[in-house]
Amino acid sequence: MYDQNPTLDQQESLLPDDRQGEVLTREEMEQAAAGRLFYLESYGCQMNFSDSEIVASILHQHGFGLTRQFQEADLILLNTCAIRDNAEQRVRNRLQELRTVKKQKPEALIGMLGCMAERLKARLLEEEQLVDIVCGPDAYRDLPQLVASADSGQKAVNVLLSREETYSDIAPLRLDANGVTGFISIMRGCDNMCSFCVVPFTRGRERSRNAFTIVAEAQDLFNRGYREVTLLGQNVDSYKWQHPETDNWYHFADLLKLVAEVSPLLRVRFSTSHPKDITDEVLHTMAAYENICNYIHLPVQSGNSRILEKMNRTYDRDWYMERIDAIRRIVPDCGLSTDIIAGFCSETEEEHQDTLSLMEQVQFDMSYMFFYSERPGTLAARKYPDDVPEDVKKRRLNEIIALQNIHSANRYKQDIGKTFKVLVEKTSRRSAEDMCGRTDQNKMVVFPKENAAAGDYVFVKITDATSATLIGHMTEPVVAAVK
Repeated sequence: MYDQNPTLDQQESLLPDDRQGEVLTREEMEQAAAGRLFYLESYGCQMNFSDSEIVASILHQHGFGLTRQFQEADLILLNTCAIRDNAEQRVRNRLQELRTVKKQKPEALIGMLGCMAERLKARLLEEEQLVDIVCGPDAYRDLPQLVASADSGQKAVNVLLSREETYSDIAPLRLDANGVTGFISIMRGCDNMCSFCVVPFTRGRERSRNAFTIVAEAQDLFNRGYREVTLLGQNVDSYKWQHPETDNWYHFADLLKLVAEVSPLLRVRFSTSHPKDITDEVLHTMAAYENICNYIHLPVQSGNSRILEKMNRTYDRDWYMERIDAIRRIVPDCGLSTDIIAGFCSETEEEHQDTLSLMEQVQFDMSYMFFYSERPGTLAARKYPDDVPEDVKKRRLNEIIALQNIHSANRYKQDIGKTFKVLVEKTSRRSAEDMCGRTDQNKMVVFPKENAAAGDYVFVKITDATSATLIGHMTEPVVAAVK
């Protein structure tokens, strides 16, 4: 277990003894498999992928090995997302494909994890009989017992939500990692209750991890050669943890400082922020530390104040724009991205135009854009008719996407001629002769390999740009290697 009351000079000893400094690859897990094999697919947000690393750690501790081939697995797990209907349909289609394994290997078990498991609960076991195990986001410690129950022919379901579970004492196994960038979950759940969102019902109430266990995890990743961490939460700005001995409160700005001070060579990112909670203190902390990346994902959802109120976002258009102004003032070179929903309940054409005008005003670097998908159990599903026709939703979404494509192209073209410090992540997918990495503002850069390796910091001068990628060449030798 992690020490729950550490001092700052104890941070490096906070990881469990058998995980300090260990780098366990997928190949090593496969080779270490003394018994049954599990196969794991993840869908949805970064939190789900982070949770999958916790699941892999729990199963590995109980003797399971990992396989890349679902056909040879004894346990097939899907870590699911319930944020939109399309995500659920993808999982249902995948389950039908995986059921072929049961015909060839009847003893194999299929399990559903995550938000979709929490939302549909026993229905998946009883009515549809698609899976053998259903496990919610707060019940992963119970997975070995659920497997044992399913082995004996019993119903295996645990979707209980917790007010305390943060998995602070479990060191995640980094799956499909590039050895350079890693995720750290700093909190779980959400208290915001946006009317369109199912997350509070599938992930429960907010609870924050011990700040020093987070710092210890960042230190451990840095010691292993990682050079970037992303702090994850449904709403990182509402992070708050009270030290049990000193009663001192640690808020998100305090946590950012602690993680940034692990090393100036460790880049720090975070996601996701909420417009009602992001403070000037957080922005000033970003400005004060060169290794805290100048990039913020700040979901707006709509540019119209009436729709924002109906969404229960607890801010209006003016508040959002004031926060954008504060970001541009305090962190002038900050990259910005957002989430936008087209066609929310009762949205008029004029209100849709308000979203387009806000986009014009902000000029986001990138956006995640969707049309509204009613989720059962949410306030919107209970209270508001889903009354915008689907063809109208799709047309409005297409207009949003078209405008964002223009903005992205313009924002990326503005970087031509500039030189950026880039953290090299991997070989480019388009050519083995090129490497790729990200700028401080989270823009992907592709450049000729020369002597650069994953984990190096290099300076790249931008010579060309698409709407999603910067293209350039190194201007000087590697400036900081991790190995």
